[in-house]
Amino acid sequence: MAKPKTKKLSVPSTLTDVLKVQQQIIADAAAQGFSDHARFAIRLALDEALSNAVNHGNKGDSSKKVHVEYSVSDDEVVVSVADDGPGFNPAAVPDPTLDENLERPHGRGVMLMRAYMTDVSFNSKGNCVTLVKKRNCKLPHA
Repeated sequence: MAKPKTKKLSVPSTLTDVLKVQQQIIADAAAQGFSDHARFAIRLALDEALSNAVNHGNKGDSSKKVHVEYSVSDDEVVVSVADDGPGFNPAAVPDPTLDENLERPHGRGVMLMRAYMTDVSFNSKGNCVTLVKKRNCKLPHA
């Protein structure tokens, strides 16, 4: 089996520009035969990661960039999304399932990414998230 080619993109930090990146990755996953279910999970996680990069990491500054590196193989889709921001501590994100957080309009992105992807990890700075979806992954967690 040939090693999948990694694609690297840097786009302006706008929701319109990152949507094009999301659509390209989903199209590549579809071409590789990933199921509708898997593509839904990837789209949801990407929506969270990309919008977090634009809105929280780059604070909506369109002069900054969102950097995406991804590969699609027979077995998995791997996507890293980085922003130009200072990063954050994902362990410090409040648990959105606690009663006091249920009505907060934000704070569910990391939980959703972890629920729908096979693996989610952050770099030490907290400005890059890597999402992995294995083809045989049966997530989300019930």
